[in-house]
Parts: sequence; C-alpha cells; structure tokens
Amino acid sequence: MASLIDICPVSELPPGASRRVETEEFDVGIFNCNGQLLAMEDRCSHDDSVLLEGGPFDPAACTIECPRHGSVFDLRSGRPTTLPAYEAVETFPVLVEDGVIKLELE
Repeated sequence: MASLIDICPVSELPPGASRRVETEEFDVGIFNCNGQLLAMEDRCSHDDSVLLEGGPFDPAACTIECPRHGSVFDLRSGRPTTLPAYEAVETFPVLVEDGVIKLELE
C-alpha cells in the first residue's frame, strides 16, 4: 500500500530548486523542473554516491549530474544518459494537495 509523505509547501520549492528527503529505506531528491515536480532516488547507480551533494541540476533538461564521475540522469525516468552509470534508479510519483508537495512511496 502506498503512503504519502509531506515534503513542503509548493512555495518553498520554486522552479529550479531541489530538496533532499530522507525516508526509512533511502534518500529521495525532489526537483522542480520549471514547474514540473519530479522525485528520484538520490543515488548514482554507478557507485552509490549522493547526487544532490554537488551534482549540477539542470531544470531545463530535467537532469542531474553525478558529482563523482559525471553520469547524467534523466529525472523523469531515472535512467542515466551518459556513462559510466548504465542502470536506472527509482523514480517516485509527486503530487500536490492543498498547496503541499507530497511524495508517494510504496
């Protein structure tokens, strides 16, 4: 059964902003790609490093680059678009209810 986690009011995550959320299982990055809210596991599948700690986030392309080895991940699918990573990471539904961003986890 899916659960919803309150992240923050929409006003606290404007276009081009990101936020890291710790869950019981793993950390998730929440991204505002010019109005589109996306969530992806905050982990490079190449070496399990954290993406949001220094990784360039491109809100126009909806991508984030791993700060360690340069793999770029598509935030919509979790798939890497460049090597050395070749495995996707998990993405999660994001919704807004009553002005609050919510992360859906199963």
